[in-house]
Amino acid sequence: MVKLQLENLGARYGQREILREVTTTTFLGGQVVAVVGPNAAGKSTLFKRMAGLLDGPGRVNLQDSKKGLQGICYMPQGLNASARLTVYESVLLARKQLNPGWRVDDDELQRVDQILAALGISELSFRNLGELSGGQQQLVSIAQTLVREPEILLMDEPTSALDMHRQVQVLNFMRSLARQRQIIVFIAIHDLNQALRFADQVLVIANGRAQGSGPSDEVINVQMLREVYQVRARIETCSQARRHILIDDIV
Repeated sequence: MVKLQLENLGARYGQREILREVTTTTFLGGQVVAVVGPNAAGKSTLFKRMAGLLDGPGRVNLQDSKKGLQGICYMPQGLNASARLTVYESVLLARKQLNPGWRVDDDELQRVDQILAALGISELSFRNLGELSGGQQQLVSIAQTLVREPEILLMDEPTSALDMHRQVQVLNFMRSLARQRQIIVFIAIHDLNQALRFADQVLVIANGRAQGSGPSDEVINVQMLREVYQVRARIETCSQARRHILIDDIV
């Protein structure tokens, strides 16, 4: 089972320090980790630093990984492909990163078909990316990332352009995928109630620092909401032991 822990991780843009000394508990394969925090807190920068797209101090400690840092896949907020490609072509090209070359085998085609079907977008296969809505493009971006078979998956607001039905569908799928393949799925998300529902662990980022990490029902509490989000809130237990945040007022 793959394990990941961040140790004093930092990152800069030029002279500006965005992340400082981010240290976490150890996350385990099979877990969904919600990365939460206010706007401009440093969540996207954290993912880029973890994926090796930014330099900085500190370490990304991996244990029991078969792929090492190559097994960390980052899904940015925007679609990463030419608008002239079809959906199928763009996902297949992402798959070919695992096995570069002109030859395409049946296993690669089957894997693309499986991912598109799992996300419910098979009918979009031969449409150009430029013709898609924002929500459809977001689902394609998820497919491009999943088809690379990551051990550590970093998803930067993957549900932001999706309607409520699709949000629940995608988050349920990611939770099932994490458990079935024993991968760690990090999801930057703004909806804390979704974090409580779908995430096993939570990492709170505010002002470029880690303000807490651990089980979601422990980290998301009234004190954190007041200190990080400046709101007065209650957390109530609903059906099936689910917890729900109710906002009373701003601080």
